Amino acid sequence: MNKPSDAQYDILLARDVMMPTRDGTRLASDVYRPARDGEFVAGAFPTILCRTAYDKAAPRYVDYGEYFTPLGYNVVLQDVRGRHRSEGTGEYHHIVNPHEGRDGYDTVEWIAAHPWSNGKVGTVGSSYPGVMQIHMALSRPPHLTAIWPDVVPINMFEHQSRMGGAMALQMFGALFVHAHDAQEIRGDAAKTDRILDAMEHMRDMMYTMPFKRGRTPLSVVPNLENILIDYYTRGVYDEFWAQEANDLERYFDRHADVPATFTGGWYDLFGIATPRYYNTMRRQNKSTQRLIMGPWTHTGMRAGVSFSGDLDYGAAGTWGLEKYFAEQRRFFDRWLKEVSNESENDPPVEIFVMGGGDGTRTKLGKLNHGGRWRVEQEFPLARAQDTTYYLRADGSLKTDPPAAQNADRTFTFDPNHPVPTIGAACSGFIELVELSDKLDPFWSKSVAPPLRFNSIVLEGAAHQKEGPHIVGARPPYLTLDTRSDILVFQTEPLETDVEVTGFITVKLWVSSDARDTDFTAKLIDVYPPNRDYPEGYHLNLTDSILRARFRNGFDREEFLTPGEIVLLSLDLAPTSNLFQKGHRIRVDISGSNFPRFDVNPNTGEPMGRHTHSVVAHNTVYCNSEYPSHVVLPIIPELQRTTNDE
Repeated sequence: MNKPSDAQYDILLARDVMMPTRDGTRLASDVYRPARDGEFVAGAFPTILCRTAYDKAAPRYVDYGEYFTPLGYNVVLQDVRGRHRSEGTGEYHHIVNPHEGRDGYDTVEWIAAHPWSNGKVGTVGSSYPGVMQIHMALSRPPHLTAIWPDVVPINMFEHQSRMGGAMALQMFGALFVHAHDAQEIRGDAAKTDRILDAMEHMRDMMYTMPFKRGRTPLSVVPNLENILIDYYTRGVYDEFWAQEANDLERYFDRHADVPATFTGGWYDLFGIATPRYYNTMRRQNKSTQRLIMGPWTHTGMRAGVSFSGDLDYGAAGTWGLEKYFAEQRRFFDRWLKEVSNESENDPPVEIFVMGGGDGTRTKLGKLNHGGRWRVEQEFPLARAQDTTYYLRADGSLKTDPPAAQNADRTFTFDPNHPVPTIGAACSGFIELVELSDKLDPFWSKSVAPPLRFNSIVLEGAAHQKEGPHIVGARPPYLTLDTRSDILVFQTEPLETDVEVTGFITVKLWVSSDARDTDFTAKLIDVYPPNRDYPEGYHLNLTDSILRARFRNGFDREEFLTPGEIVLLSLDLAPTSNLFQKGHRIRVDISGSNFPRFDVNPNTGEPMGRHTHSVVAHNTVYCNSEYPSHVVLPIIPELQRTTNDE
């Protein structure tokens, strides 16, 4: 990217400086330093650090050096152990690396020991590099001064790999991103081609379960295939999941008390984690903590687009690198340079409330959903009114409890015909395709031509209608509300606008004739028909899943007794959406959401080692004794616009 308009310095770059860790393994680091006339500028500067598994020389990381260095910062970009130009081949296990805290500590203190450092180190990075920031904060290096974790999980079991006890299949696809350039197969064309071939056929790869060790293309990189099998078969939260590398949240009491900004999106797969991270740090730390939640997907904040999937939220919600870096500069100027810009007095929470658009089709062919920013003092909002909407046997969704004593709805869940995922808060469903102008703008920038990464599942929102491009969809491609294996519950057309902002819980009283089965829940904003969308538009907002054997906790398995009525509690990721007058609030209940989650064979066999599947007949109870319901955090009408920006 171009230098900032107020740049003061040129850049001198030292590539592949091999930083020694305490055990002697050397980590390749690119060091950007302020310069003039081809010479380093004398004096000490603060440092921006990013540690990544995705190649420090990729454009998305080089951008940090090219932006911050001319403004009087050192920038250090580092390949983590076992990746790209760092040493440690064979020691990389995707995210499950016990040495990251130590390596991060050593890197911060190595930077601080140089004469070109003023002793203040701030960290940046999204997703994997965001996780590396948490590891550094848990190891508490003395010179770690401020952090900006973006779109990060804090519990790999809950947020990344096993949501609700089901495997999040995005991690299957993501492991190929780490395998195609793995050190272990560098220079081996046959093994590399096997990975690339699988990536070209990722849609077909979704149907190769159960995954078995030695039989997936990842077997050419055994460390990564072993991690796949762990993700796939370890359904119970055990010692593997409890280690720091997987459950960072478990060790938050060790987290450094440093100023932090946490950023995420309503359509980010880690949208449930970002507010939880912020809330814990705000409770236990004295330093300034700030939360920003936008309408974005996993990469949308930095991509600079006005949409998440098929939802267009307008220019107001569009950031891009220019705004992203400007906000980070203000933050780091305050804490690394001690500039008196009063950023510590910014409102602690900033959220984007989606909705309010006219529902027409934009020039880009997307739904004009709209939205606006609002500042808050906390999240979830203290003024939110938790409102119970009951699932009624007639398909309605009402705030008054059911009076009937015997009311229920049953659906048949066939694992061979799962409900297809149509838009979701996901990332990592990567396929390799030829260069095209229709690809995701973030990935198009990040991967060199002539090949590009694309997603087989639309990241973000979409009209809930099947189509030929949807994985798992079949003709005649109808809207999901017509499927017999989905129970639809919706309000009457709303008489006034209703804002839902916060975390959402679905409580289901259920029974099944299977020993184990899944239940899914999805919150939908139903648009009425208009000229551009004659059948209306069914906009997915947030969803969740629960594998019934884990209904009483993920530390043990409790199988169902056929016909016995049990209570399930599904936690949906937070959202912020204005359901406009005339719209409907809808909740869909089913047994699958594929390929977002793996499909339960309904047999109760050991996780990931099933030998067959059976059809399950599942019942949701909607009566006075067993009142299934959803709890929505409603913002009172008079308190919606008080803090609008």
